[in-house]
Amino acid sequence: MKTQTLALLVFLFISQGLMAQEKVKDFTLPAVGDEKPFVLSEAKGKYVVLHFLLKTECPYCIRHTNDYVEETAGLKDVVQVFIKPDSDEEIKEWAENLEEDSFTIYRDVDAHLADELGVPGGYSFHNQLVHYPALILIGPDGKEVYRYIGKKNSDRLPVKKFMTVLEGLKN
Repeated sequence: MKTQTLALLVFLFISQGLMAQEKVKDFTLPAVGDEKPFVLSEAKGKYVVLHFLLKTECPYCIRHTNDYVEETAGLKDVVQVFIKPDSDEEIKEWAENLEEDSFTIYRDVDAHLADELGVPGGYSFHNQLVHYPALILIGPDGKEVYRYIGKKNSDRLPVKKFMTVLEGLKN
């Protein structure tokens, strides 16, 4: 029974990913602090995982970020890109709660990238309407190969499920 369930989950994740085969237009995200900006075209040949996090004061974003940084550290062909729509100061304050500081947080100023990539908005969070939490996976060829849109603050793609999706795409 567990094997059938796992096979069904893998199929669902991969089939959802196969529907999204559009090449993503090159973009640049400013980094928080003095770090180098992220430029999509500079990651060519690698998988790029875009983590669209909610506004500051999001404990699920902290846990999600910590889990992905810790559990995917050994993946040499995968670039994790954590994105928040806040100001530099707000993100720096938020990042003080992270366990690691060996990675960069990027800004999606006014949520332009989220809009461009079709991450739905309209999620009510701290009396504001924001984009839903999302994970978009871009393949080594620059095409979107998978996306997961959370339905609420705590609805995030767990790392284990991400690893299953990634493994399915690599085989």
